[in-house]
Amino acid sequence: MGVQREPVRSDARRSRAALLEAAAAEFVTAGVDAPVRAIAARAGVGVGTVYRHFPTRPDLVVAVYRHQVEGCAAAARTCLDAGPTPFDALVAWVGEFVDLLVTKHGLVAMLVHDDGRSAALHELFLERLLPAGEGIVRAAQEAGQLPSDVTAYEVLRGIGNLCFGAEADSAYDARRAVGFFLAGLRVA
Repeated sequence: MGVQREPVRSDARRSRAALLEAAAAEFVTAGVDAPVRAIAARAGVGVGTVYRHFPTRPDLVVAVYRHQVEGCAAAARTCLDAGPTPFDALVAWVGEFVDLLVTKHGLVAMLVHDDGRSAALHELFLERLLPAGEGIVRAAQEAGQLPSDVTAYEVLRGIGNLCFGAEADSAYDARRAVGFFLAGLRVA
């Protein structure tokens, strides 16, 4: 017989969610080495609560990355529902995707040499975001707004390439470059 876990209390879930949001915000402004004290203060919890949920900094970084990927994947459906056209939904979702790529690059960089976690995160990225991208690209294709031979993987990979290194070059606007890319894909 396996060990049964007690369900996570709702206040613990709220605490964890607040920590993930606070850490994500701190990582954007101060980098992945942001002080735990600042993260705790932003979340409205004590430092001990941070360590209770995330015993090490890599645990916190992985959790933030997972949380952000899940949020971006869920945003695809929200964007499609909001319309007004599938291409507009694609543009809106790609904005979320670009934010994830540009602001979270430092999270992945921290984990590159960390016991295989970056490979697992890349798998999560493909597992969650590629299907989200496929759904929204397919909708735009069915509406005649994207070429039928373009794949979601090509779109996401192209956007990823346009975003690579953007955080290190203040003269480069990845969002603007991605806008040009999407405009080039759009069927008139």
